[in-house]
Amino acid sequence: MKRTHNCGELRKSDVGKKVTLCGWVDRRRDLGGVIFVDLRDKYGKTQVVFDPARNAEVHKIADTIRNEFVIQATGEVQIRPEGMENEKLSTGAIDVKIDELVILNKSETPPLAINDPKEECKENDDLRLRYRYLDLRRPWIQKNLMLKSRLLGETHAFFRRNGFEEIETPVLCKSTPEGARDYLVPSRVNPGKVYALPQSPQQYKQLLMIAGMDRYYQIAKCFRDEDLRADRQPEFTQIDLEMSFVKQEDVMELLDGFVKEVLARVWEFEVPEIPRIKYTDAMLRYGSDKPDLRFDLPIFDVSEIAASSDFGVFKNVVANSGVVRGLAAKGCVDFSRKQIDDLTEFVGRYGSKGLVWMRVKDGDEVETQVAKFFTKEQLNSFRDAIGGKAGDMLFFIAGSEKTAATAMGQLRLEIARIKGLMDSNVRKFAWITEFPMFEYSESEKRYMSMHHPFTSPLPEHLDMMLGGNLKDCKAQAYDLVLNGVEIGGGSVRIHNPEVQEKVFRLLGLTEAQVKEKFGFFVDAFKFGAPPHGGLALGLDRVVATLEGQDSIRDFIAFPKNTSASSPMDQCPSEVEPVQLLETHISLNVAR
Repeated sequence: MKRTHNCGELRKSDVGKKVTLCGWVDRRRDLGGVIFVDLRDKYGKTQVVFDPARNAEVHKIADTIRNEFVIQATGEVQIRPEGMENEKLSTGAIDVKIDELVILNKSETPPLAINDPKEECKENDDLRLRYRYLDLRRPWIQKNLMLKSRLLGETHAFFRRNGFEEIETPVLCKSTPEGARDYLVPSRVNPGKVYALPQSPQQYKQLLMIAGMDRYYQIAKCFRDEDLRADRQPEFTQIDLEMSFVKQEDVMELLDGFVKEVLARVWEFEVPEIPRIKYTDAMLRYGSDKPDLRFDLPIFDVSEIAASSDFGVFKNVVANSGVVRGLAAKGCVDFSRKQIDDLTEFVGRYGSKGLVWMRVKDGDEVETQVAKFFTKEQLNSFRDAIGGKAGDMLFFIAGSEKTAATAMGQLRLEIARIKGLMDSNVRKFAWITEFPMFEYSESEKRYMSMHHPFTSPLPEHLDMMLGGNLKDCKAQAYDLVLNGVEIGGGSVRIHNPEVQEKVFRLLGLTEAQVKEKFGFFVDAFKFGAPPHGGLALGLDRVVATLEGQDSIRDFIAFPKNTSASSPMDQCPSEVEPVQLLETHISLNVAR
């Protein structure tokens, strides 16, 4: 018989109906001869009942089924006896008394406990990935993938409502290594030459603007050969877009609409106006260019007060162009000495050479082990400058601006973790703007693009950049941040060929290198390029962050492990010598 309903569909209103269900045996229980089975599919679970008094032959077959058998069961929907309802199931008010049973497929004992909830999932990651097709049967992972699928549907609808065209860009591209390493694909018909898999569709989408397509979007597959962590995979998906004749605010306003009309709709939350925070302000106030705004632990610069004290550590740092930053940890006055020592060790990982602490006692009196180096007025000034109140612990870090900002930013997050301030049910978005156009690389001994070399400087900083001042030049770049995670970023692009050429020169690229790496791209700008800008959102990171998860792996059907390999299909793998010969490759691998 044909399946009439799925396993999450039946309700009290279906009582008396004859139905046919198909699915996997989730749990089987034999209670006094009557067999109860939770039958599972991606829609939910329904309890089916095999009673020997109703059909002895069917009951005999049911006695042979085990977990993960695939079965088809036909019977009558009945109301559950009073007190036997299962409120945890959407189908928990009914069960189905079975008259016909077909075992569609048997199953060996699975190596994974498929019906365990997420919090009880004990298997190691490689075992889960080895049997990913079983791991994917888990309802909580199926929920993740269905959530992502719904988001994609809403995304397509949003961009089409707003006049965007969905256009595919090539997956086999020219290698232009400027960021992460490329994945390379050898060409059989062009001996000695290779394609690269795209790290993003950046150049192609800009060419689409030059081609007059005006508004482009794509759900784009991207590839980066970089060290992996929880929120990175070698292949990932971007919601990618580009717009012509726009300014920075136009792109951000469109994405404000995306957050309110798509993300807030799928996850059912309210979105206040998304704040715009300049990069320099974010680094000062939060110690990060991706601030977590779910909690109020601002950082303050207290260098001026510190410089006037007799505390040599502070005075020397400020005298050598360093800074002193502080924050008030609300309600942390009872931190133990061990907790403070642990925090001191923690900030040391980020370059801090020490952590100065003060307690604000009842009556707003400030207590500290280094009190002899400060006047009472100076201690009170520190307290007031960072908003300290009775019951707070005050922390201070001295160092270079970069070190003090980073270490204090991480301390801010660690205190929030200790105090349980990171509520996954709260969603706080922010735009970070006016990033530095360039950053100096100590390893490369040269300035490099903070975003990419196609980013335009702020209009008022163009002359500064053309004059060679790279240190102070700010870009028309913007990142969208959610709960301390960068979920997307973009910029207004350079559309003037002379300016683009100048940027390449400032980055140390010779004319020959520009022609080799970007020749086709630069040439296109000579034929009338419109002002344009865009953005890309990391699809998997968006979903994971909105679900309060650090790892994106459980939101990807077939992810790789931290070695960028797949235990399930043993990918990557060796190939036949003839395949290497055909693609003109010889391998010299150190064993």
